[in-house]
Amino acid sequence: MKRCIIRLALVFLVLFLISLFFRFTVGGELWETLCITFAVTAYHFWMRLGVGQLLDHTLQNNVDFTKPWFRPRRFEPFLYRTIRVKKWKKHMPTYDAAYFDIRTHSITEIIKAGCQAEIVHEIIIVLSFLPVGLAFWFRPAGVFLATSFLSALVDSLFVIMQRYNRPRLLKLISR
Repeated sequence: MKRCIIRLALVFLVLFLISLFFRFTVGGELWETLCITFAVTAYHFWMRLGVGQLLDHTLQNNVDFTKPWFRPRRFEPFLYRTIRVKKWKKHMPTYDAAYFDIRTHSITEIIKAGCQAEIVHEIIIVLSFLPVGLAFWFRPAGVFLATSFLSALVDSLFVIMQRYNRPRLLKLISR
C-alpha cells in the first residue's frame, strides 16, 4: 500500500505540472479546472505522506495509550454498531501492515501503533480542509469542498477503525 500511495502522489504531481503548463500556454477553463483538481489531489496525497512520516519520526509508535484522549467514549459502541464497523473494517487498507503484525509485535506495540495511526488520521482530517481556503481565489469552489470533505470522511473511517479495535486489544492484554 505504501508504494501505491507514493506512486499516486507522484502521478498527481506530474498531472498537476502538465496541466499547469497547458493552463499557461493554451489557457482555457478546462486546463484551469484540471490544474486545480490535480493540485488539490496531489496536496492530499503529499500531505498524508508528510504527516505520516513526521509522526512516525517523532512518535516512533511509542504513544501512551492510557491517556484520556484514547479512552473509549460512551457513545462509541452505539456508533460502531450503527455503522457496522465489524463488517467493513477488514476491507480497509493499511499503509504499513508490518506495524500491526501480531507475529512480530506484542499487543501493546500494536495498540501504540494504532494510537499513532489515529493521531495521524486526526491531523489529516484537519489539514484536509486547508484547500477550502483557496476556493476564494480560484474556481470552481466545488473541487476544494468535495476533495476536502471526501478526504476527511475517508480518514474518519480510519480513526473509527482504530478506536473500535483498541478496547478489544486491551481485553486481550487483561486476559
